[in-house]
Amino acid sequence: MKVEPFLAELNRLRQDIDKDDTDMEWLTLHHVFCFVSYKMGDFEKYLNEHEAMGEFEAYKEEMGIED
Repeated sequence: MKVEPFLAELNRLRQDIDKDDTDMEWLTLHHVFCFVSYKMGDFEKYLNEHEAMGEFEAYKEEMGIED
């Protein structure tokens, strides 16, 4: 699995709600997006490890993604 679709989905979720520095949902999505963007290499390593364990097989099958 590639990092970019995860970042795109996090960003979409973050942009779906109004920016509100008092809202824990917005703060969470914003800071998780920023952190994962900053640590993209570490997140990619994590995804590769979990892909090797077969954790994304159902998603890939549903989306028609082949290895």
